[in-house]
Amino acid sequence: MKFFEQLQKETEVERNHLLSAPIITDALNSDVSLNQYVDFLSQAYHHVKHTTPLLMATGSLIPEEKEWLREAVAEYIEEELGHQEWILNDIEACGIDKEGVRKSKPKAATELMVSYAYDTITRINPLGFFGMVHVLEGTSVSIADTAADCINKALQLPDNAFTYLRSHGAIDIQHVKFFEDLMNRIDNENEKKQIVHSAKMFYWLYGNIFRSISGH
Repeated sequence: MKFFEQLQKETEVERNHLLSAPIITDALNSDVSLNQYVDFLSQAYHHVKHTTPLLMATGSLIPEEKEWLREAVAEYIEEELGHQEWILNDIEACGIDKEGVRKSKPKAATELMVSYAYDTITRINPLGFFGMVHVLEGTSVSIADTAADCINKALQLPDNAFTYLRSHGAIDIQHVKFFEDLMNRIDNENEKKQIVHSAKMFYWLYGNIFRSISGH
């Protein structure tokens, strides 16, 4: 079994925990309020703004013998630059003050996921960050476009209120293939275990962010 397939199989329980979050179920049934959508975008802003710094930290700590992986991180950085501003623009398109969101504090669940990412990279193993990549990109591919359609059906927002969701639904299909090829080149068993463990943790942590989103 190739490592990417192993990663998918060994994290199935945690993935289902994330996808069973009530806000996801409600959104896919077009049962969502503007406050909930903006709350989701606000928490997305608070973790996405760390993506580039986290990637930079990961790249700086990857050992020389994995230069091919550092080059992949550089590609991710180029792709991810500025995505947090897309989210703020979506919030503005919803009629909400984006600068207020920029200055706000993340919820505890969001802060914990970001903190876990930095801690894993700097204290344990930088390759643990790929567990986070697996969770965020895989979740986007599976539900982002459909969620955007269902939320729009409920809220009748302009198209430019869904830049973040729609772009990640489309872009991340290519990203997941890129990620799959990278993971299948990992041959160290301890590194594989670290990535699987981190992915399991990120599924729970990201799921808790969805569970922290306010009611209607």
